[in-house]
Amino acid sequence: MITASVDPRLELARHTLGAVRVLPDPGLPPRLLQLIDGRGRRYFAKQHTARTRYAQEVKAYGTWARHLAGHAPELVGWHDSTHTLLVTALDGTRADAVAPGSPDEERAHHEAGRILRLLHQVTLIPRSGAVGPELAHRLAHWIGRAEQAGLITADERGLLSAHQEVLANTLMDSAVCHLDYQPRNWILGESFGLYDLEHMRRDARIRDFARLEFRRWQAIPPLRNAFYAGYGRHPTDTEQRLLESFGAIEAITALVRGHEQDDLALLAHGRTVLARLH
Repeated sequence: MITASVDPRLELARHTLGAVRVLPDPGLPPRLLQLIDGRGRRYFAKQHTARTRYAQEVKAYGTWARHLAGHAPELVGWHDSTHTLLVTALDGTRADAVAPGSPDEERAHHEAGRILRLLHQVTLIPRSGAVGPELAHRLAHWIGRAEQAGLITADERGLLSAHQEVLANTLMDSAVCHLDYQPRNWILGESFGLYDLEHMRRDARIRDFARLEFRRWQAIPPLRNAFYAGYGRHPTDTEQRLLESFGAIEAITALVRGHEQDDLALLAHGRTVLARLH
């Protein structure tokens, strides 16, 4: 077990900022540490277990975060050998902690749409042929893992394979996407803020809506309307149908990860999404 004296997150913070102290927060995942410096400024130090995720997040802060117009933290330090980075903290409340059905919840979704549009507009490549086959290949990989684990029936395998074909043969807009765009990564204060850029990469533009579509909006449709009002437009009918194929990826990854991690909630989510696919 890492002790505080050798914690690479603390060492990075002290090297970058000088004296800091830990602000305990039991709600944070274990790899995150909240810190405060001598001037009262807060930061988060994060250590990745995988080098690829670390490199992806550092690249995101250095390359694409500027398109978010000040709505993302600032990267103030990083250390390659320990896969550790240090970012400024944003002021406000996590959007998944606001009261359900409140005006703040609707405002969070509206602002989330508005800020995501900034990223998508600047990085857009219309009707790209490069993204679909890659996503189809990824879906095929997860189907194989689900089959090996005995998680899907022959009929479900056929349904998922049909969505794989749709992805492989559809031209779709590509853009730099957040790919974990949901309230747990949003901060609602005087300004909207966005955390967790470790998944950020070029992908199918409307795939950035998938987690909200399948994890949030099914139960609360007005939040969907608020989001797209902020984004500037709703998906077309064709894009909405394509979003169903991204639901196939959402379902199968949730099934496999839920099974492997013994996460019953994630497993149930995968089953629910799979059951609603056509």
